[in-house]
Amino acid sequence: MEQQHLISYCGLYCGACYKFKKSKCPGCEQNTKASWCKIRTCCIEKEISSCAHCDEYSDIKACKKFSNPVSKLFEFVFRSDRKKGIEFLRQEGPEAFELFMSSNGWVSIKKGYRN
Repeated sequence: MEQQHLISYCGLYCGACYKFKKSKCPGCEQNTKASWCKIRTCCIEKEISSCAHCDEYSDIKACKKFSNPVSKLFEFVFRSDRKKGIEFLRQEGPEAFELFMSSNGWVSIKKGYRN
């Protein structure tokens, strides 16, 4: 399984998260308390580092585990676009994603961002 410690399974960047920075969260990969997360469980079962490596869906929004009511609420409240994060990871790779996110200080790509 590929290991990307600072990138969550659903395409968030843990390195900019205040809980991660304050050592209150170990990051998605190491967070065994997040057993409730269907995305995390799915990626672990498929032995992939994120939804970007899933070959089951060409459009990540078609995945019911990725596109669920809680994630839609999260995207609305935080004005985030996890789908763009997954697309970025697919196109540019984890190193470029991590560099981009850390340089912007973002946990998630912002809704309406145009690259």
